[in-house]
Formats: sequence, C-alpha cells, structure tokens
Amino acid sequence: MSNDTGQDLNGLQKKWLEAVASTGSVEALEQVRVDALGKKGEISALMKVLGTLAPEQRKDFGARLNVLRDEVAGAIDARKSGLANAALNARLARETLDLTLPARPEYEGRIHPITQTIDEIVAIFGEMGFSVAEGPDIEDDFHNFTALNIPADHPARQMQDTFYLPQRDDGSQMVLRTHTSPVQIRTMLKGDLPIRVICPGRTYRVDSDMTHSPMFHQVEGLVIDTHTNMGHLKGCLQDFVRAFFGIDNLPVRFRPSYFPFTEPSAEVDIGCDRSGGELKLGGDKDGNARNWLEILGSGMVHPNVLKNCGIDPSKYQGFAFGMGIERIAMLKYGIPDLRTFYESDLRWLRHYGFVPLDIPTMVGGLTR
Repeated sequence: MSNDTGQDLNGLQKKWLEAVASTGSVEALEQVRVDALGKKGEISALMKVLGTLAPEQRKDFGARLNVLRDEVAGAIDARKSGLANAALNARLARETLDLTLPARPEYEGRIHPITQTIDEIVAIFGEMGFSVAEGPDIEDDFHNFTALNIPADHPARQMQDTFYLPQRDDGSQMVLRTHTSPVQIRTMLKGDLPIRVICPGRTYRVDSDMTHSPMFHQVEGLVIDTHTNMGHLKGCLQDFVRAFFGIDNLPVRFRPSYFPFTEPSAEVDIGCDRSGGELKLGGDKDGNARNWLEILGSGMVHPNVLKNCGIDPSKYQGFAFGMGIERIAMLKYGIPDLRTFYESDLRWLRHYGFVPLDIPTMVGGLTR
C-alpha cells in the first residue's frame, strides 16, 4: 500500500480493538461503533480512499480494509454480549427474590385462633406426657354412640342433633361425628395400655347461633391405667386451665353431673367476675371466685365403655374430659361471636390472628 494514503491499518486495528476492550457500558460501546464503523466513522471513511488508488493497490487495500472492519465489528459484538451478560448478572444480584417470602409482604399471613389454640392445648398436655390421637370425621353408630354407653333412645341420636348420611345397603347409617370421643374408642380398641392421649378435631351437630356452629372443634382427653383416680383428673385439669389462661391462682371447682360414658361425672367451672358488665377470669387476691363459669365436662371412664373396648374394668380404670376449642378461645382472646371464626374475613384474622411460625411452648410461652 502506498505511503501516500497516510493510513496504517495495523495501527487502526490496535486502536479500535483497544477502544472496544476498554468500554464499560453498552452505551459507551455504541459510541465506539459509531466512531469506527458509522457512516462518518474512521474506518468507513477509508472506503473513499479506494477510488484514488491504482487497481493493484486497490485490491490489496480493499481486502485488508474488509478484514479490519470485520475484526472490529466482531470485537464489538463480542464485547456487547459480554456487557449485556454482566449487566444481567448485576441486575439479578441486585433484584434477588426470596421465593420463600409471602407474595405480598404488606399483607403478612396470620395463624387462625383455632389453630393457635390447638397448638397451645397440645403444648400444655404434651408437657404432661399426653400424645395426640386422630380419627375419621365420618363414623359408624358403634364408635360414635354404642361403644360410649349411649343407649338407642338417647336424645343425642335424634335427627335434630346429628348429621346422618344416606342409608347403606344393610340399612345402617354413617354419621358426621358429634364429638371426638370415637377417637378414644379407637385408641382403646387397639389395646395398647396404658393410654394417655388427647383427641383434637372437628365435630358436627345440627345447631347454629352466636355460641353454636354446625361444625366446631373439640379436644378430648383420655387416661387409662391401673391406678388412675379422680384426684389425678382434678389435678390434671386444674393445671391445664391455669396454664392455658395464664392465671396461677385461677379458682377451679368440680360439680357433679351426668354423662353416659363416665361415672362419676363432673362439670368443671373456673372462677370469674361479671361485675360492671364485663367478664374477667380469675379470683380475688385470696383466690376466691365471685362468680363461676362452666368450661368443660369430665369424669371417670364408665366400666361399660371399658368392657365395650375389651379392657377389663377390674384391672384398669381411667378418666376422660372434653371441651370446645372455640369456647375457650373466645374466653381467652375476647372473641364475642362464634360465627366470625368461619366467615373468612381478612380484617378479623389480622386482628385476632397470630404471627406465623411463633410456635407456642410451655418454656417459651403460649402466646407472644
């Protein structure tokens, strides 16, 4: 190539490849491309020189110019791809999304009071050595009534109290369990003695108002052993209600009552104060109650129930108790209407709900 052209293609190649390599952004790289390969770019301007050269020089110069242009264009494309990948990686690092977080963190989830109360109950009785037993919601007549010493003419069997399913081919009818006592029956039928279980779960009865629901939750407890007595029952329930309501000197009394599946039977009351139009749990400074509030039912397991489950009542005896979970949740957390538990109102849940993953324990506390 003639020195008259004043062009050093090797120098230009080094110049523009270094310029491309030194760019730190896509915008800067685009400016380099325009300056080198644009219509008025330095390399593009050399195309005008071709017309001033002799035919032999034009061929050699044109080939070298095309190589220069291709190498610079290739370097620009490679650098552009690298810068784009770097920018994407930086953005991904900057905008990292934790998929374990709620989709809408401004609306933090809440634990439903029923779930919280069940966890609290399990925590308390778990410290006493109870395990949790579960059973089906749909039961047969034997597990729901007969095994529990409930006679055929008992009012609880009537249509107004029990949800009956359509008759089967043999004429029998399954029911939605009216209590969680069938879980106790199933546990005793297994024959693994001694027994110490609680049975939380859904139950169903034909009833609906401010204090009743067609579907509600119960927890029942069962202890079967060779030396279990009424004193054990009283101590167990007294410790439970005091731990659950967080009142160390909460007055507790047992009133004689009747249940088909326990004998003797007792209603359990806790002390409260209804003066001033408010309900306040607990007693006075001396532990005496101004008023009483029924909280649960209990008693010693009836010998007939033990026999129905294949347990010898001359060797074993035990106690049982049961309470409504919604009822004790309403008392503890000041919830006035049972129906609101099932209305799926997010405003209600945000008000009465509990912080997720804050698991109640006897050591760490039942509520935070």
